[in-house]
Amino acid sequence: MAAMESLPLLLTMGDACGIGPEIIVKAHAEGAADDCLVVGHPQVLARASRALGLEVPLALLGTPADAPLRPPGSLGVLQPAGLPDGLAQLPWGRIDARCGAAAAACIAAAVGHVQRGEAAALVTAPLHKEALAAAGVDFPGHTEMLQALAAVDGALPPVRMMLANDELRVVLVSIHVALRRAVELVDFDSVLQTIRIAHDAAAAWGQPRPRIAVAGLNPHAGEGGLFGDEEQRFIAPAVQAAQALGIDARGPFAPDTVFMRARHAPGHAGEFDLVVAMTHDHGLIPVKYLGVEQGVNVTLGLPFVRTSPDHGTAFDIAGTGRADASSLQAAIRMARQLVGR
Repeated sequence: MAAMESLPLLLTMGDACGIGPEIIVKAHAEGAADDCLVVGHPQVLARASRALGLEVPLALLGTPADAPLRPPGSLGVLQPAGLPDGLAQLPWGRIDARCGAAAAACIAAAVGHVQRGEAAALVTAPLHKEALAAAGVDFPGHTEMLQALAAVDGALPPVRMMLANDELRVVLVSIHVALRRAVELVDFDSVLQTIRIAHDAAAAWGQPRPRIAVAGLNPHAGEGGLFGDEEQRFIAPAVQAAQALGIDARGPFAPDTVFMRARHAPGHAGEFDLVVAMTHDHGLIPVKYLGVEQGVNVTLGLPFVRTSPDHGTAFDIAGTGRADASSLQAAIRMARQLVGR
């Protein structure tokens, strides 16, 4: 196996009718993806290059090991077998089952390369959940698909979603489920497991004793049971159990103020390194409010590093050349950091 420092990062192209191919080409043109290869369709990337008014040369490769053979300045592409025909002729900004099938195939191929030790990490461009569903892909998003691909003997690794930028890092107990179901998922085991995954991930990236704030579920963290008792029944006991394991976890704190306390900003050193939030929107709204262009989605608990931009396919601007590649570039930088580059 090659040394991690010499292995490429893999970028999956995402939905062919969204902005994923454009931001990949733009990141490459701006010199932000020199150590990356794209798992996708070269014709889709060529169309994105034309939409941007660029002439980015593409190099079709057989395996990641062929990366050194790329002509200077070219974008290396690994094309999985069996991608649907006609992807580059589909209208921009449309939900299409062929795009969903292609996105899923690219993810599966990229994970295979990483698992075989042929690539250092995975950075995924946005896919569209409705396109996945139209293709018959039985996963609501990247996180669940990656979890299934990383299963060993049918056992799914426990994973969590973290959204991060330079100011705030938030790990979620529940993700892509209805809010009513998200509340049901808040129990002792799920909260404790999330705290442990967050702690172990931070240790892996060089922060052995992170300060973890745990947000409540209810207004004012339940106000002593007046507004709900999940904090008393599940969240506080999970925090205490984590502390007994030597983890620096505190809370539960009121979810409307804990993010301000944890934020690392100029002139304001945050009190915490990570925040554990109970539901998707509780945790993601604060991070995205600070700037989508710098947000990075990281899947914690996988046996490999996976990051992605914190935005979607942006069908409304796909093909216009206006897509901002900043979040993808931040995801690439984060992936490099997490593999020790």
